Amino acid sequence: QVQLVASGGGFVQPGGSLRLSCGPSEAIFSIYTIAWYPQPPGKLRELVATITSVGNTIVAYSVEGRATISRDNANHTVNLQMNDLRPEDTAVYYCHAAHPLRNLELWGQGTLVTVSS
Repeated sequence: QVQLVASGGGFVQPGGSLRLSCGPSEAIFSIYTIAWYPQPPGKLRELVATITSVGNTIVAYSVEGRATISRDNANHTVNLQMNDLRPEDTAVYYCHAAHPLRNLELWGQGTLVTVSS
């Protein structure tokens, strides 16, 4: 059973914008901390943004001012709005869910973002 569905990736020119969405199940959405981890080609995944079940957020310095993470409570999704995209933002973006108290985590299937002219 797929519990994390990532979507919204695509091809965009430098300076463009994309909104990525992570759609966990309702049970996960209401409890887990959700995060986005881009994995550029040939590199490791790195955390860029995270949001708790009550809306507390952390955004990595590397994307500060260009990325916003938010919760859509009506649709049970976590969105990552990325603006002023750069070629170095090219990556497969993975959605991750972590239980705040227990050693439980989930990974979504990833969505590809390509930034190129």
